[in-house]
Amino acid sequence: MSASRRFAAAACLGAAAVFTAAAPALAHVTVDPSTVPGGGYATINFKVPNERDTAATVKLEVTLPTDHPLASAQPEPVPGWDVAVERGTLEEPIELHGKQIDEVPSKITWTAEDAGIEPGTFQRFPVSVGRLPEDADRLVFKAVQTYDNDDVVRWIEVPEEGGEEPQSPAPVLDLGAAGDGGHGSHGGDGADASGGDQDAGGDADPAADTAADADGTATDTTARVLAVVGIAVGLGGIGYGVFAGRRRSA
Repeated sequence: MSASRRFAAAACLGAAAVFTAAAPALAHVTVDPSTVPGGGYATINFKVPNERDTAATVKLEVTLPTDHPLASAQPEPVPGWDVAVERGTLEEPIELHGKQIDEVPSKITWTAEDAGIEPGTFQRFPVSVGRLPEDADRLVFKAVQTYDNDDVVRWIEVPEEGGEEPQSPAPVLDLGAAGDGGHGSHGGDGADASGGDQDAGGDADPAADTAADADGTATDTTARVLAVVGIAVGLGGIGYGVFAGRRRSA
């Protein structure tokens, strides 16, 4: 194989690798932040990107974990979206603030009232959750994303620790060691038995949220730029190889 053809092949492989690495970052439904301390309350966001070019996301359904049930899940109102919280009965009650609770939130559904999440955009759905378990290292939230053309994407595959990421991974919230403040702080005596987040430290720092938004936007932009650059390099390599081959033949 000539040097020009080797260059073209390497360029194509490089472009494919860059595009493959960039694409997953643009598609998954995820939890933001991805890690919080256990043992207290936290405000988390379900980040939903639109991965269709000609359809809008009009519904998101999130099933709350049953292996470590949460006594409270309070969604923040999102303009243009109707939200409904379903509740389920536990076989074994859990204790919160000295009281036994046998009914907990089991599912949250957001339904678009207007256009929904249009192509090329994403939406965050904030939820205050608690009390987070201290005997688990992660919580899995299975999600179903529905488009206005009736396409349905089920983000329900549970990622295996240390294994390859599945094609449609469920959003995962990692739990760190319980802290004295911030997301993992415990509610005081004023927290209600239904799990209402009365803890002043339970909500995210607005400055931290702004920084997280900026980081997420920068990551998505970088991924798109790398994908375009990789494709351009690959096409340039192919063109160079063809041109060099013709010159050699002439």
